Amino acid sequence: MIIDGGHSGEKRVEIIPSVVDMKRYQKKAQGECEDEIVRVGWIGSPTTAKFLLTIENVIKKTLNEKSKFIIIGAKLPAVFERCSVESWTWSLEAEIDLIHKLDIGVMPLVDTPFERGKCGYKLIQYMACGLPVIASPVGINKKIVRHGENGFLAGNEHEWIEAITTLQNNTLLRKEMGSKGREMVEEKYALQVNAQKFINMIKQIE
Repeated sequence: MIIDGGHSGEKRVEIIPSVVDMKRYQKKAQGECEDEIVRVGWIGSPTTAKFLLTIENVIKKTLNEKSKFIIIGAKLPAVFERCSVESWTWSLEAEIDLIHKLDIGVMPLVDTPFERGKCGYKLIQYMACGLPVIASPVGINKKIVRHGENGFLAGNEHEWIEAITTLQNNTLLRKEMGSKGREMVEEKYALQVNAQKFINMIKQIE
């Protein structure tokens, strides 16, 4: 929701971002699903799974005997059928538990006007669960991801490979970035914070 001083002469503009309920989105517990396999994952829908094809080579080049790529909410694209890529069925009840099974969350996009208008919700979900993130530097992603702090922005194949490999090989960095991401969500993208902000905005409307 937007209330501001823009081109139409508004006196004030406020932005309410997409939010998650922090009572529901708990941080991944230390030791939860920790084994020798590093799971890089994506959550979405069949209509947005096409963006995974933009990092097809990245996924294939970063997979090894100690890593897997997980797709939540969409069927396995044919190009990944012979790779260490798995498709997990999404449900509202299970989505948080599924994210907790990941170690790194990704959000690849193409840079078009429509994608620049996306809200970055999957990044917020990953970060709320304490995961480090990697995303294309498109639209709101550039504000949600603080490069080198809570994750990485990757604009080309080399940067994607470097970001995934760095996080795959550094457990401590994953935890540190995941904690920073969780803190950001608590501060800026939590229902508990923005609900009151929204109420206050409505009360101030003349």
